[in-house]
Amino acid sequence: MSSATVIIPARFGSSRFPAKILAADTGRPLVQHVVDQVGKCKNVKRVIVATDDQRIVDALQPFGTRCVMTSAEHQSGTDRIAEVARTLEDEIIVNVQGDEPEIEPATIDALIDRLQSSADQMSTAATRWPNGADPRDPNLVKVVVSQAGHAMYFSRAPIPFPRDEALSASSYLLHQGIYAYRRDFLLKFASLPQTELEKTEKLEQLRVLENGHKIGVMITERAVHGIDTPEQYANFVKRSKNGIAHGQ
Repeated sequence: MSSATVIIPARFGSSRFPAKILAADTGRPLVQHVVDQVGKCKNVKRVIVATDDQRIVDALQPFGTRCVMTSAEHQSGTDRIAEVARTLEDEIIVNVQGDEPEIEPATIDALIDRLQSSADQMSTAATRWPNGADPRDPNLVKVVVSQAGHAMYFSRAPIPFPRDEALSASSYLLHQGIYAYRRDFLLKFASLPQTELEKTEKLEQLRVLENGHKIGVMITERAVHGIDTPEQYANFVKRSKNGIAHGQ
């Protein structure tokens, strides 16, 4: 089995929740919870936090987490993980978001398995639409998938659009912000210039589709949401203290 490395891009700034990556009301920084979850994976050889901020390195040092300082000039998390990936020889690189402390280790393992067993250069995950979520919410990215299991398009708008009658929520797929790449393809992807659709939707993965490449999509059972606001973090802290976070 090919080795896989998970790289977590971590930046200090956040417009809706300043310094959220180091919020530590649970006794551990938010990003360390992500590291802990990745550490439970069976298919991952190592996990690296890629950051340009010494405060993140200092906060994670007591936990023994490996951090790599990267350029402060990167415009995206993909650029940041590509800088680290250039120094590695692992065949598969996985990009896990630093604000998803309840990501399922089984999802990461399954995504790695899917990429290894396919001819795809890149894979991601999606779930059936969560109850109560609004498809019109631009913060929830939708994806449509071909019968062959590849992404046809990602959008912040509701897709597919119901021309004749309203669709049930189950007709939509919610994209999950986790990606597995073959290392050589990741470096190629990061070297490509931004595309018009990518800039319009503010979705990096559209650069892949606009350049004619395929993205395999794995459908998972459970949606995992990132921490974007202080209120969401407070709810996570409650779940953590009650022992129901991380599938406890």
